[in-house]
Amino acid sequence: MGARNSLPAALGPTFAVRDALAAGVGAGRLRGADLERPFHGIRARDRAAASEDPWGTRRAEIRWLATALAPRLRRDQFFSHETAAAIWGAPLYGDGPIELHVSVMGRGAVARRRGVRGHRAHPDSARIRAVRGLPVASFATMWAMLGADLTRDQLVAVGDFGCRVWRDGVNRPDPGREPLTTREQLAAAMNASRRHGGARLREAHPLIRTDAWSPRETTTRLILLAAGLPEPELNRDVFDAFGGFLACVDMSYPAFKVAVEYQGQLHGQQYARDIERIERLRADGWIVIQVTADTIRYPNVVVRRVREALLTRGWRPTS
Repeated sequence: MGARNSLPAALGPTFAVRDALAAGVGAGRLRGADLERPFHGIRARDRAAASEDPWGTRRAEIRWLATALAPRLRRDQFFSHETAAAIWGAPLYGDGPIELHVSVMGRGAVARRRGVRGHRAHPDSARIRAVRGLPVASFATMWAMLGADLTRDQLVAVGDFGCRVWRDGVNRPDPGREPLTTREQLAAAMNASRRHGGARLREAHPLIRTDAWSPRETTTRLILLAAGLPEPELNRDVFDAFGGFLACVDMSYPAFKVAVEYQGQLHGQQYARDIERIERLRADGWIVIQVTADTIRYPNVVVRRVREALLTRGWRPTS
């Protein structure tokens, strides 16, 4: 057991074999069963733990692999596409085996390695940032790159995540925190060069908003808009006639007192708080439509419920 504790702390959780050998670690120790071999010439400890959320598990695994590969990247290489999305914390949509996406800036050699998908980026159309200590495509660059892989609605969800403005409000987290990107930056990245999936990017960009808080909320909003319903206000703080705070509502039509709430998997105290929040709204005269992961599989059901609520409150289609 003593040998397992002999790795120099300076090597960190992931390290190159050459660095370990230079630090005096023996070749036998580098074959230890407690060390992972994510890539040739790389050893790693502390593999990402599984999560109840499959997207959380995929995101953590991508980040772990990227951290392991980072010591072998050249100065002109950086993580891009889905790999960059995972590092930024953006919504993910891949469901196959994980490949790390590595782009090279300019004329350098494209990455070729097992488990790595190489790309070439032009200096005029790509920007690099340091995120979690890793070289990563800027959020706007990453979003534009994903036009080749994601649907329009998925691109809207990623854009919503990046453009979220952290506003002041009742019990809101991190007011004043800078958004990861802006709609203007997304447009600049989209138009910086001819992009694979450029048509989808151009369709998605006008639908991106600054007040969406989750991909499921984005999906629900896009379902309502596609059906010709009016666009709801997003994450609005609602107060009663006496100024008492009732709730921050995912999507709402204040003029008609109709609210649309996306409910994830709720447990314990969060479940109790959400029930109380909805009951406060209903007591104040709001119609609350609740949408779940099961409901969203049937867009016509979501549309019918919201349409009927709006019609009940006096809304009329304009055409």
